Formats: sequence, structure tokens, C-alpha cells
Amino acid sequence: MIRRPPRSTQGVSSAASDVYKRQDHCWGRVINNFDVIIIGGGIVGLSMAVEISNKMSLSIAVIDPNNCNPTVSESFHTRVSAITPTTKDFLKSINVWNELERKNAFVATQVWDQNSHGHLNFHASDEDLKNLGYIIENDVIQSALFRAIETSNATMIQASLVELNANKIGYKVVLDNGQTLSCKLLIGADGPQSKVRSLANIDFKEHNYNQKAIIANVLTEKPLKQTTWQRFLSDSILAFLPLSDNQASIVWSCKNSLANALEKLDDIEFNKRITDASEYRFGSLELQSARKYFPLVSRSANQYVLESLALIGDAAHNIHPLAGQGVNLGFSDVMELSQQLQDSKPNALGDFLVLRKYARARRLDNEVMAKTMTGLDWIYKENMEPIRWLRGYGMNLIDQTPTLK
Repeated sequence: MIRRPPRSTQGVSSAASDVYKRQDHCWGRVINNFDVIIIGGGIVGLSMAVEISNKMSLSIAVIDPNNCNPTVSESFHTRVSAITPTTKDFLKSINVWNELERKNAFVATQVWDQNSHGHLNFHASDEDLKNLGYIIENDVIQSALFRAIETSNATMIQASLVELNANKIGYKVVLDNGQTLSCKLLIGADGPQSKVRSLANIDFKEHNYNQKAIIANVLTEKPLKQTTWQRFLSDSILAFLPLSDNQASIVWSCKNSLANALEKLDDIEFNKRITDASEYRFGSLELQSARKYFPLVSRSANQYVLESLALIGDAAHNIHPLAGQGVNLGFSDVMELSQQLQDSKPNALGDFLVLRKYARARRLDNEVMAKTMTGLDWIYKENMEPIRWLRGYGMNLIDQTPTLK
């Protein structure tokens, strides 16, 4: 349980960037005191640290048990994100965008349906844009963010969270390396299985899609034409995210029965199945990496914030990968929380009323996206004839109507 005494600012240094040590007689340990502690050194957690380090005079610690500085290999990594123009602007604002070692722009998105005549085509020129977004490996983003951390005033600590205890000014954080830290604001950015969320006794809603996502990189015989592709099949959804003219990251969201059957295939047989599933749109396909399988479950925390605590990214919400929007939602959380902190009074760090403004601003967008993905997943799996006809008609109507598109 979290013990929460009345909030007080008595005895707290007015210098926001002050980092000091003192002996706490209750715990009998040396305590490091920070303004902000971020649990989770992934993409969202590191971006939060870089953002508030750039915009505010705060002492910051980032805690993660893993090495948060991945080695970017010459070959493409299988975990990628579809970065939107808004996210690009954010990464530019924290001086990370130009440090990304490789990124592949796409100018169009094409969707087609196996069980109806429906199709959708989006192009950057429709909105007077140069491109619709970028396909970037997660490791590339993470590596650039880590380099930005090294030049910031944030402290990286490689350890696991063990215990949380609320105190008069925020939280005490106990780590598995024996350290005890304190902070005015604790930010949970530790993913869908968030330890912060669990220790803070924050419940969450969960929806199991009874699906698995198969992720791998493939070589295509025909060019991808700077386009992301998505095909809806009876038992799955297959997406191609272009890494280059003839290389793509695939995300194949399958019913568990199909995923289990595909997992048993050797690479040659899998190549045949995925080529057939893509309707030979890209010619013969050939695996360029090992296949990885992930169960698909969406979650939404009942509370994004408590006094002196905020959840961001997958710790607060994670959605079906249908539209590849998960990391963009996380970056939007970072931007909103940072703005609310900047707009608040200097001594209001961790104030519930300030954090609640962040939660209210982000929950609607996140919930709408999650429900949209669940709805789309259902409507494209439904193969009753009236639904198939309506689906195809709706897709084509949107495709032919610029305002709706």
C-alpha cells in the first residue's frame, strides 16, 4: 500500500535544480533527492527526460534495469514505428531529429480488403504535405535520445524499482541496488506491464484480442514505392512498412490459431504464405530476419495521475498496432505533460490539479484511438455478407470523398 501523508512544501529547497544527499533516519540510508524521477528508459521515458531537461530547470533521474543505449546495427531492426509529422516536429524541438541515423519517408498509404471490393488510398499531395510520415527503427530513435540524455542534466540509473512510498513532498523510491531516492514528481514510463502502475494500486481495463502480431523484415521483389501497405484478410491484418525501396518491416496481426500454425513453418514455407497473403502485390517475398511473436492486448489505466505521480505512454495506455500509432500517442503524452508542468507555478511540481489537466487532455484522444482500433479490428474480421458489402462501400465512399478522407 502507498502511505500518503498531507502534502507539504516545508523544508524543500527552492532551487529546482538542487541535487543533494542527506541521511534519512527513518530509512537509515543515504537518499538522493531529485525533482523528477522517471521509471522507464525506453523511447517515451527518455524523450520525457530530454524534453523537461531542455525546457525546465529540474534535477531528473531516469531508472531502468536494462542498457538504454542500444547498438544500431547495419541491418534493419524488426521493431519500427510510423512517425507522424507532429512527432517529427517534437523530435526536432528537442534536437533529436537530425541525430537519427536513418529514416525512410513514405508519401502514401494504401489499404485493400480481401473480402470486399473496398480500398483506400492516401497521398501526401492530397494535404499539400511533402510526406505522410517516416518509418524509423525504435533502436535508432532510442540511441539518438540516449545521446541527448548524455548532454542533459538527467542522471541515468541502471536498476529495478522495488518499492514506492508516498511522503510529504512526493515519493520515496526503493531500488534493487540498495539505493533509496526521493522526488517531488514520479513519472511511470515503464511500459504495458508497468511496475509503477502496479505499486501505486492503479487498476486498468484490459481487452485481449486473442491475436498475435508476427513481426519480421522481408525483401520484396517489386518496389514499395514509398508507401505503407495494409491488407485485411478473413483471419488477419497484414501491414508492410517500407524501410527502403525493396525492404519492409511486416506486422501480421493474426488470430491465435493462424499465428500458431505460421510459427511452425520453416522460412521457405513462411515466405510462400506471406507472398500469397499479400496477393503477390510485391512479387516474391523473402525473410531477412527472425520472426517474433507478440500477444495483442490493449490496456487503459483507470487513472493516469495521482498526487505527485503520472503515467505516460504504454504505462497509461497501449493499443492494437493496427495503425502503428502507439509511440506517437506516447510522444503526445510527453508534450502535454511537459506543457502543463511549464504552465504551472514553480512550486507546484507534482500538484494533483496540474497533473489532472494533463490526464484530462490526453485521455480522450487515447481512448478514441483505442476504441477506433478495436472497432476497425472487428469490422474487418467480420465476414457476413451485409457487413462485407457495407465495409467495401464505406471504404470506397471515403476514398472518393476528399473531405471525409
